Amino acid sequence: MALYFRARLGILSVFLSQVVFPASAQTPDTTMAPLREVHADGEKLLSEARYNFQTRFAGVLVTYHVQEAPRIPAYFDNIPWFADSELADAIRARLPFFDGTLPEAGAAVDQAGEAVKALLSSHGLQVSLDHLVIANPIGKPYSRMTIDLFLSEAIKPIYLQQGYLRAKLGPPEVRLTGNPNQKLPEQIPVYAPIVPGAVYHWKEVHWTGNTLVSQFTLIDLLGVKPGEVADGMKVEAGWDRVREEYGRHGYLEAKVNPVAAYDDQAHTVSYAVSIQEGAQYHFGKMVLTGLSPAAERKLHAAWPIAAGDIFDKAKYEEILDKLQTHEEQIFGELPLHYETVGHWLQTDAAKATVDVLLDFK
Repeated sequence: MALYFRARLGILSVFLSQVVFPASAQTPDTTMAPLREVHADGEKLLSEARYNFQTRFAGVLVTYHVQEAPRIPAYFDNIPWFADSELADAIRARLPFFDGTLPEAGAAVDQAGEAVKALLSSHGLQVSLDHLVIANPIGKPYSRMTIDLFLSEAIKPIYLQQGYLRAKLGPPEVRLTGNPNQKLPEQIPVYAPIVPGAVYHWKEVHWTGNTLVSQFTLIDLLGVKPGEVADGMKVEAGWDRVREEYGRHGYLEAKVNPVAAYDDQAHTVSYAVSIQEGAQYHFGKMVLTGLSPAAERKLHAAWPIAAGDIFDKAKYEEILDKLQTHEEQIFGELPLHYETVGHWLQTDAAKATVDVLLDFK
């Protein structure tokens, strides 16, 4: 999730006014105790040390219990006139704590947006500024988000395949010349700085937590040999094969957690991989919606896992692929009237069973 700036932002402010309390329950309201100290706990971004309170006399101590709002990355999508650093500096002038993240909404977002808008206005740029929170941002003709996605999904894999495991790409820069008031050109030059770093070679891998699959099998599944260039994409595919192997044996919730250790002197990489196998599931039942009775009979006859057997996720995915792309291999010449297949796995941890839910639309 990210806060997507097409451009308006801001700050969450807390104001403490003078607080007075009765000295005791029996004391009239006209007798007041001076405020001696104020404390706050629960804050992570703004530490209490940043608060400044001066007291001279004994009085009431007040502690405010604070829960900070979650923060998400902030992107400047289509503001090509300024580098990200300039935009961040403008926000930081108003919000000293700005670190590239903001709450999803609130005064902090509004004040950040006003800071960016003021920077644009100071250069004679009269534009509207909008912001929105999106999970998978997709940009328009000129979009920083599109450029970032291009770098991470199209360019970075090229470097990973060649062993540049710590290559740094971006952030992309737009370099415009001339008066900001002039009309933008139809094509905007974008420069993406790239620091490839060193080429790493594979050294070794250590496994922990694996009781079902031996280390020898895991190493074979990984498919990377000591001394060869550490192809980052090949390594990622190897972790996927390990997860698939557990899925074949009914371990649907197995977690594979690789942690890399780089030797910058020898330019080698090693991995420590912890595996949490979880529970082993058996097939329970299949629930179908959207099919005729004749089509249901065909599907049940073609289903590769018997009730009570260990649930083989690979077989499940294979028949799911047939249902979506080669339905004739299951239904033959039977007339069908669906375009998509919704599919879910419903696990029952207490019974260690999994049901398959298929919805044909």
